[in-house]
Amino acid sequence: MSAKSRTIKVDYLARVEGEGSLYVKVQKGRVVDAKLKIFEPPRFFEAFLRGRSFAEAPDITARICGICPVAYQMSAVHAIEGAFGVRVDGPLRELRRLLYCGEWIESHVLHIYMLHAPDFLGYPDAIHLAKDHPEIVQRGLELKKTGNEIVSLLGGREIHPINVRVGGFYRVPTRRELAPLRERLARARDLAEETVRLAAGLTYPDFEQDYDFVALRHPDEYPFNEGRVVSSSGLDLPVPEYEQHFTEVHVEHSNALHSVMGDGRSYFVGPMARYNLNADRLSPRARESARSAGLERVCRNPFRSILVRAVETVYACDEAMRIIDDYQPPDAPAVPIEPRAGVGHGCTEAPRGILYHRYQLADDGTIREAKIVPPTSQNQKRIEQDLHHFVQENVDLSKKDLTWKCEQAIRNYDPCISCATHFLKLEVDRSC
Repeated sequence: MSAKSRTIKVDYLARVEGEGSLYVKVQKGRVVDAKLKIFEPPRFFEAFLRGRSFAEAPDITARICGICPVAYQMSAVHAIEGAFGVRVDGPLRELRRLLYCGEWIESHVLHIYMLHAPDFLGYPDAIHLAKDHPEIVQRGLELKKTGNEIVSLLGGREIHPINVRVGGFYRVPTRRELAPLRERLARARDLAEETVRLAAGLTYPDFEQDYDFVALRHPDEYPFNEGRVVSSSGLDLPVPEYEQHFTEVHVEHSNALHSVMGDGRSYFVGPMARYNLNADRLSPRARESARSAGLERVCRNPFRSILVRAVETVYACDEAMRIIDDYQPPDAPAVPIEPRAGVGHGCTEAPRGILYHRYQLADDGTIREAKIVPPTSQNQKRIEQDLHHFVQENVDLSKKDLTWKCEQAIRNYDPCISCATHFLKLEVDRSC
């Protein structure tokens, strides 16, 4: 391929969430610039929260994302409970984990089957895939439905749940209500293991990078709601110290802030980070699925993230069944809450990675200030760096092939640009 100036544009990429474009500049065969431009207008949720009651935070933050609303609710309630000196334990804590299981299942399966698998199988989208392989798409839909049912039962509805509150829930399920879910989860786990086998059979580009992975780590559990913030470079800190080590910076080409470490370095959050830092906390069945699929204990190839998501889906099914089997309804659906002035910090593991919230509250529980750092904001700088290296390795490909591979590379990270992207505009500037 000639190294002379050329431009590639992709006008509607329907398999990532949000609105953005990619600009790559090549000079004499070398990539000298790569920008992931996010031009979707800011949505100002942090401003919306100011002046509102703490009790409104779970419902408001759930509207940030239609795919991972539970994560926003959980980070919000943990932060506010921390400010009020409240801790939720026992069955209520377990129900929160169960709700998170539902979100992980539905989000991971949506990404695997509808957004990412068509790339590896040579199809432009899941609709074309379904024409030739209906059984694959049907498996994904059935598995996703189980996740939806968990969220619907515990959250009150499948999208933007309304049953979560600071201190617990407005209503908790009975054992009888959970019993049918237990039966469907057994089937879902089988489907999840089939998903691992599907992902294990895919052909992955040879592309590994040296990442600084960041995730929560809990002494006893694979992380959902709680844990310390740890990194592969040795960071280990309580959630309230998050902002002492990570900062958000504005870049001219993006309406979304870039989150970086204190020294300006990029880092990587999400399933690969969780797996690399917490594989020993997976359930035995999930660990066996990873081993059988040939997933290394340390995985640095972002294209194999689809396989990691499949393994995490097995874990979510396992964990959901464990919680249902052990469930004893609590005496009350929520613990008592007494508002007080303070600052609270919350960090939970959204399907795409750690989601940090901080709230400053007045004596009566009114929110004075809110800060939310979503996973995609934390991955943006790393995505740009990976695209720089990936394009360089494939710079001599044809326009069509390079465009396809760039689209696929972006989908590795399952970016949630509006924290939801239907539009990617790719420009490659080749100049001597």
